[in-house]
Amino acid sequence: MAKGIVDELRNQNVRFVRLAFCDIFGQLKNISIGLSSLERALEKGVGLNAASIRGFLNIEDSDILLFPDPQSMTILPWRPDDGKVARFYCSIRHQDGRPFEGDVRTMLKDYDKSLKDAGTDLHARTECEFYLFKRDADGNPTDIPMDRASYLEASPIDRGEDIRREICIAMEQMGITYIASHHEKGPGQNEIRFSPAPLLDAADHLVTFKDIVKNTADRMGLFASFLPKPLFGENGSGLAISLSVEGAKAGDRKNLAMQMAGGVLRRIEEMMIFLNPIANSYERIGTFDAPSIVNYSRGNESSLIKAHPEAARIKLRSADPSCNPYLACLLLAGAAMEGIRDKVNPDEYNTERELPDTMNDAIKSAQDSKFVRTMIPDTLFEKFLQAKRDDWLESSLSGDPMLKAKNMEFPVT
Repeated sequence: MAKGIVDELRNQNVRFVRLAFCDIFGQLKNISIGLSSLERALEKGVGLNAASIRGFLNIEDSDILLFPDPQSMTILPWRPDDGKVARFYCSIRHQDGRPFEGDVRTMLKDYDKSLKDAGTDLHARTECEFYLFKRDADGNPTDIPMDRASYLEASPIDRGEDIRREICIAMEQMGITYIASHHEKGPGQNEIRFSPAPLLDAADHLVTFKDIVKNTADRMGLFASFLPKPLFGENGSGLAISLSVEGAKAGDRKNLAMQMAGGVLRRIEEMMIFLNPIANSYERIGTFDAPSIVNYSRGNESSLIKAHPEAARIKLRSADPSCNPYLACLLLAGAAMEGIRDKVNPDEYNTERELPDTMNDAIKSAQDSKFVRTMIPDTLFEKFLQAKRDDWLESSLSGDPMLKAKNMEFPVT
């Protein structure tokens, strides 16, 4: 099989291969190899030192292996046609073949498979907002939006039409389907709504999308920001995540939607640091349209969760683009399925209680969560929370969550 993949890529004029993965915070990492090395990579992996990656630190066995996932292969459309670049997402293993504890993509892949093996086909659909800023004469990002347009404006007021067009074309070339794109409420703010996809595909698509947006913006002399709150006094950028049970019988859809809503409402505080993982996230919560109250409805778009009983679907509005999509989908799916298993009535948790309004409060809500520990390994759980404690301390000492966020390596790169 490995040789067949190499031959196929050679016929497409591919000369370089990018092996990509995410760290535990969702930051995209990669290593490049020549096409001649791909067959060996597929069979034996490519080694790297995990000790240099934040969140992978202090592990006893720091030498890990990347194994390309053939099903994730795509051509990067923004790279030259003469000597194309193919990209694979990878699984991560220890040298002895054990799964690596920080391999969030494989965790979601395995969970998705377990659901399908049990007869449940859970899909996710995301709606991702982002800002586009101008660069200065030296090419450095500024905080000047590329336009002053507002919600659903048209050109020439909306200057983002051309870049959204380029983004959507690249998405299609990489096999990612979308429902719509438009200008959002903030100046220079845009949104893309994705089509529903299986859990792993939905997370992969979001990571790829952010890569597309950043590269497209850079080529057009702009800077793309996925910060939750890049501008005070303006709308923040959210990541709405919908979950749906595909193929559900008509008579079961209402109960499934209500039970999923109940499961997520029951666990939302415990999951919040994974859905809103940086100090800047909490500058968005409760401002403009971003929810701050634990509630649900069947029609009110401002609620934390909107339930769609006719489609066995729920939509969570509190997450933001700085999250790790694999962990976000994994935990939300786990909470939703727990709700179905326990037949949770969402009215029991529709208490109008407030969401944690600081990063520190969210950390405290997570640290004793038995639910989260059942979904992710203890090693990952502890390293993630310790990193978040360190981030909170640094942000608190600086006294400026915006400055801290803009100086962080993720999500604005």
